[in-house]
Amino acid sequence: MNRKPLVLSALIAVAMAAFVACGGSGGGSDDDPIDVDNARRVAETNADIALAAYNDAIETAEALQAALATFAATSSQANLDAAKRAWLVSREPYGQTEVYRFRLSPIDSTNGVDEDGPEGDINAWPLGEELIDYVTRGTDFGDDQVGVTDHDTGVNYPAENIINSAVAIDAALLANTATADDEHDVIAGYHSIEFLLWGQDLNLDGSADTETTREENTGGDLLNSGGHRPLTDFTTDPNAGRRHTFLAVAAQKLIDDLEGVRDGWLPGAAYRDAFTDIDSRGEARDRLTEILTGMGTLSEGELAGERMQIAFSTNSQEDEHSCFSDNTHRDIWLNAEGIRNSYFGEYAGFDSDLDGVDDNAARAVDGYGIDDYLRDSGIDDLEELAAEMRDALDETEDGYEAIDDRARTGDPVDRLILDVNRNAANPMFSTILALNAQSGVIADIAEALDIDETVVDDDASGCDTSDPTTPCP
Repeated sequence: MNRKPLVLSALIAVAMAAFVACGGSGGGSDDDPIDVDNARRVAETNADIALAAYNDAIETAEALQAALATFAATSSQANLDAAKRAWLVSREPYGQTEVYRFRLSPIDSTNGVDEDGPEGDINAWPLGEELIDYVTRGTDFGDDQVGVTDHDTGVNYPAENIINSAVAIDAALLANTATADDEHDVIAGYHSIEFLLWGQDLNLDGSADTETTREENTGGDLLNSGGHRPLTDFTTDPNAGRRHTFLAVAAQKLIDDLEGVRDGWLPGAAYRDAFTDIDSRGEARDRLTEILTGMGTLSEGELAGERMQIAFSTNSQEDEHSCFSDNTHRDIWLNAEGIRNSYFGEYAGFDSDLDGVDDNAARAVDGYGIDDYLRDSGIDDLEELAAEMRDALDETEDGYEAIDDRARTGDPVDRLILDVNRNAANPMFSTILALNAQSGVIADIAEALDIDETVVDDDASGCDTSDPTTPCP
């Protein structure tokens, strides 16, 4: 299942070419949906939000790194719990940046042309956990889920894994991530750290037969939902030191990769300058296309399909985005929140205390979004679409808030996807449908702006998100 960046081939030429449409610069006519000045304002705000969110992602990753160092120095349960909390907080700003994918921005490309960006090193999933450390196999953890068919680590797998072998654990090792066609060799990024901290999400008796007997229900305890890797793995176990080393190397690589992405959005950076310097209607249309493509493809293919329906339609715990920590409810919320950020031109910051409210607003942005652009157009059809999009986003928000509420009261996503819960009353079901409808409005906005390119990538997933119970190919 390909979860690397999926970028429309047709968009590459549009996004990077500097063709100039007729009409010069300045605002459009009464019936021209392209207004150069307002498109520039949208792009500048979009860039400001990206810079703020990536800076927050770096800051929280550095806090995670510090917590891991403290845990390595004193390997107590309290320090393990603190490291877990730091990981959970680090996801809060990063999840909101996913809307910058699918458009050859710095997360997906280093040069604006090739799909060679670091996204796969930062957030690829599912993880190749069996290549990293020991696993327990069972109903939901068979060869099709944890087996590794190919890798470039030098580890004598399956007789060995990274932790119990003698291979040097360094940045060069972790750079060999997601090199296999099936991507079962993912060993870097957020989810490698998550796996080392939580371990597999097994039953209370330690078995992996979780498909119909998931016993974990901790009443919404965010730290103790999910896996229960024993503290002894970091203290008395013969490989305890190698686990601490892996965590330290993975955290530093994560920070380095995030900084590389953030730097592309700094004032004066080549990518940001090219993105925000809009002098013609052609360039304005290109930038609006890029922004809408990130929103539309994340809405339908990536979030509704890859990150929700694949797990929901087949009761696949391993296909949850954050399956070790049971934090998938936040992945869903944050990705959808990022789409809202781009649409409204606002970034409220991130949740620093894990209560579901964005309380760290040090880098908050209140700018000019697609919503403002449509309403300021003076064109009835665009103003009507603005109202329709607001309603669609609110419907999606109702859904992901319900998923979050269920997780906080004892029903995380791995319980919501159980066969017995697969029905229209499930907030996973309604949120998939809402995201599908939301993507349709985004496509309608693109059409109304005379954008010919497809802004909702049909190849982003094989899921039919109009029917959430249908398994994806």
